[in-house]
Amino acid sequence: MAEFALIEKYFTRPTQADLGVGDDAALVRVRPGYQLAVSADMSVAGTHFFADIDPFAVGWKSMAVNVSDMAAMGAEPKWATLSIALPEANDAWLTGFSQGLFACTEQFGVSLIGGDTTRGPLNIAINILGEVPQGQALQRNGAQPGDDIWVSGVLGKAALWLQYRLGKQDLHEMEASMLAKAMHHPQPRVALGVALRGIASAALDLSDGLLADLSHILEASKVGATLDWLAIPKPQLQHSRVSASMMQGAVLTGGDDYELCFTASPKHYAQLVALSVQLDVPLTRIGQITAAAGLHVFAGQNRLEWSNKGYTHFG
Repeated sequence: MAEFALIEKYFTRPTQADLGVGDDAALVRVRPGYQLAVSADMSVAGTHFFADIDPFAVGWKSMAVNVSDMAAMGAEPKWATLSIALPEANDAWLTGFSQGLFACTEQFGVSLIGGDTTRGPLNIAINILGEVPQGQALQRNGAQPGDDIWVSGVLGKAALWLQYRLGKQDLHEMEASMLAKAMHHPQPRVALGVALRGIASAALDLSDGLLADLSHILEASKVGATLDWLAIPKPQLQHSRVSASMMQGAVLTGGDDYELCFTASPKHYAQLVALSVQLDVPLTRIGQITAAAGLHVFAGQNRLEWSNKGYTHFG
């Protein structure tokens, strides 16, 4: 199939841009008083997903991880471009992939406005653009000593499924299916990110593991932190036996959560509890920012030690 025929068949949809798919470039107009937020993520077969994963799930997650970056900035996702290398133009795979991709764009109000296709090892590169009111973006460098540390959702689900898939953890079939959904169908917290404008002092999304990602906030803000292991929301498994070390590794360093981690002054505690109810999104206070450098995790009086703080591509 020719390149432009492939684009027309699988990736051309109506857009909200001034000029969309089919021209040399797309034109977008940012609303007065807003800034443009831009991010990019790449999904590579064998690194980010297994080759036999349902293509719908690959399409959804490829877009969702980018939408999650917008959520982490408090931005509304608006436009995206897709560049994809394909070993072949397989109709069944492309149909499922494009359906998953557009299911995500439609849920979060994103228009696909351009990109590129070529032959090669399966590689999916997406650039996403969003809007955030001038000066209101959530960034990583605003955490202050005494701030509370919060996370949305439950951490460690995707990481436990990965250990199951790799043959390192036994899981009950029903619970394996539940964890697989967390891995393949993450739900970006866009509404939460928007609501945190003016509340969160720093924020990011959790992709490489809680310890690794939180460290980015600590480094940018020049602060430290203590975490309460007992407070961190974990998968509640009734039918599968998971060791303490396996659970701790999944929750603290596993990655692929795509939840938001943010800091906020204690004065916002009641407001955040109310926001959790309003958005129907679990929000949990898991620790505190400290003036002294370092990231420490305690389970009661016991300090947990980890040499591996999370996923790194070239570690």
